[in-house]
Amino acid sequence: MRAHPRFTLAAMNGERVCCLERGSKPEPEPWSTFLNRNRGQRFQTEPNRVDRFRLGSLSARRHGCTASRCGSTVGQTGGLSFTGSDAMGHKLRIPAARAFTTRSNRDASVLKVVCIDYPRPELENTVNYLEAAYLSSSFRTSPRPNKPLQVVIAGAGLAGLSTAKYLADAGHKPILLEARDVLGGKVAAWKDDEGDWYETGLHIFFGAYPNVQNLFGELGINDRLQWKEHSMIFAMPNKPGEFSRFDFPEILPAPINGILAILKNNEMLTWPDKVKFAIGLLPAIIGGQSYVEAQDGITVKDWMRKQGVPDRVTDEVFIAMSKALNFINPDELSMQCVLIALNRFLQEKHGSKMAFLDGNPPERLCMPIVDHIESRGGQVRLNSRIQKIELNEDGSVKSFILNDGNVIEGDAYVFATPVDILKLLLPEDWKKMQYFSKLEKLVGVPVINVHIWFDRKLKNTYDHLLFSRSPLLSVYADMSVTCKEYYNPNQSMLELVFAPAEEWISRSNEEIIEATMKELAKLFPDEISADQSKAKILKYHIVKTPRSVYKTTPGTEPCRPLQKSPIKGFYLAGDYTKQKYLASMEGAVLSGKLCAQAIVKDSELLAPKEQRELAEATVA
Repeated sequence: MRAHPRFTLAAMNGERVCCLERGSKPEPEPWSTFLNRNRGQRFQTEPNRVDRFRLGSLSARRHGCTASRCGSTVGQTGGLSFTGSDAMGHKLRIPAARAFTTRSNRDASVLKVVCIDYPRPELENTVNYLEAAYLSSSFRTSPRPNKPLQVVIAGAGLAGLSTAKYLADAGHKPILLEARDVLGGKVAAWKDDEGDWYETGLHIFFGAYPNVQNLFGELGINDRLQWKEHSMIFAMPNKPGEFSRFDFPEILPAPINGILAILKNNEMLTWPDKVKFAIGLLPAIIGGQSYVEAQDGITVKDWMRKQGVPDRVTDEVFIAMSKALNFINPDELSMQCVLIALNRFLQEKHGSKMAFLDGNPPERLCMPIVDHIESRGGQVRLNSRIQKIELNEDGSVKSFILNDGNVIEGDAYVFATPVDILKLLLPEDWKKMQYFSKLEKLVGVPVINVHIWFDRKLKNTYDHLLFSRSPLLSVYADMSVTCKEYYNPNQSMLELVFAPAEEWISRSNEEIIEATMKELAKLFPDEISADQSKAKILKYHIVKTPRSVYKTTPGTEPCRPLQKSPIKGFYLAGDYTKQKYLASMEGAVLSGKLCAQAIVKDSELLAPKEQRELAEATVA
């Protein structure tokens, strides 16, 4: 089917129309209240922070207009003013009849720009959210140290930022060192000379990310997530320009909502396919986590064959999931990875519900974490690349030596960089230890992120993440619609993940753009042609990451290290370390919390000798 008219995008007389969700919903109970009521403990939340980045004024300046609170139209110049970080759907209403009028994309001469931000789903009563909230609270309620530990952390991606944030919550003083001039690591972004942002990747925040969702709440920035309708939308390669949807009914609980979404889709899975896949999933449902972990030794493709599922289903359906999860194809990806994702999506009602960040990650997500760290006495330093890990005679860490010659010392040390960078800097004496030698099997996967600005508004798309099912592309989105800060009423900016990228990472940008345009011509047959005889490219940016998240191939699970190393005072954080969410933003944040937890538990042992002696004398 063509793009649903509620989410079809085009300019009509320069106007942008935004409609509110059907009916009003009561605000969910705060998680702190829920925890207090259900666990009999008192948890304190962070006070709401003032929104420093006023997107409303930014949008008004960019487009020269404002929007009325209850009107159905906006300024003649086609702009839209977002007040603070409120969702668009919370500001404007249009009559329901106008919001849900149906018509075909192909036949429409003019088409309204319609986009909806849905309310934040009620996540606070899920087991995983409560566990994440409890872990967060443990740092704030832990005994205050007599003298805070100075913890030196390498890498200001989400893992390093998370480690520093929760150490600061526990009363310690992190020193966070970032090699580059930008925060975020794998969620870094840059602004070009024209003021447009381009990112390392296309980042989606799922309802099944409990530690990430808690982090947003703790920082008071829940309103910076733009939640989309609860659907998964796939392009149809055999029907260029058309899509197939998996719609999760809001009124049904999990896993019934997910099962019904699968059963109702007959375009991608036949009934025999569904039956075979369901039978294959039964052992995972019955066997639980032990069965899931045992599937680390088999690829997605081999597992599907074992269940009697045709290769066609793997090649046409699960290739999209495999590339979205780990940027590799089903014949390489460990089935454990897919089962973990399916388990989260099917067991939690809002697990697969997606949100976009309302702007660039360094400012909208990373800076609030930095502000939090610094407000508690921590430090964050950019342009601080580590050249060497200097050791004491006993093999423990003496200091981090930077490229500029500065020496940074602390009571404990954390490496929160990608695993490939850690392996380059490992001291020779450590490489023989099994804990570190196993890291050789963990290798980052190359990823390419493509941004293309077009000279017109593309119509055949949604206000959502789209799965391309292309042999070269993974997922894509029209960021000029899905993201407030990138909003443009007249021109589309497509952000696409080019994967698998191993054969392309060394190729020129021109070759990558040429290949991307050929694939886009299949996704937008009426609007894009490879030779640009239709929509024309105004500009593009390509971000190559030669080593991104670790490659989740069969046999890698036993190689993932715990956050606490055998070296006294040395710890690891990163999505490749041992935690249940694998290679993801959620995995990075959780790894940071687990790393901070290990350091807090070891704090007495890590304290300087004279401080320990004083404490022992005081007890005596």
